[in-house]
Amino acid sequence: MLDPLKTARPLTVSELTTRIRKQVESVFTQVWVVGEISNLRTPLSGHYYFTMKDASSQIRAVLFRSVLRTLRFRPEDGQQFLCTGHLTVYEPRGEYQIVVEGLEPKGIGTLQLAFEQLKAKLESE
Repeated sequence: MLDPLKTARPLTVSELTTRIRKQVESVFTQVWVVGEISNLRTPLSGHYYFTMKDASSQIRAVLFRSVLRTLRFRPEDGQQFLCTGHLTVYEPRGEYQIVVEGLEPKGIGTLQLAFEQLKAKLESE
């Protein structure tokens, strides 16, 4: 561990954040997280940004468009999921997040959820 009193000079915020990101990414290369999706937003990039939460904690998450294309359903606020991915630090804000590599509904099957979403879409048309 780096002793701040023994360094030749203070670190900049960017240097510290980069070191933290490297540590987080080297330790949390594969994580499984169960939680509820909230604050889902979809900017023009096509990526999904949301929060995974449980009763007492939350973590930011990003689901890139390339992974989203492989899903048979579309995640929605309030749904419970098992999420697989890896942790990273978004350096401009100094916040850690999970980069989602897989998403499975918890409690309801993938095909059932896809069917229900398609049914709702067809009924609205």
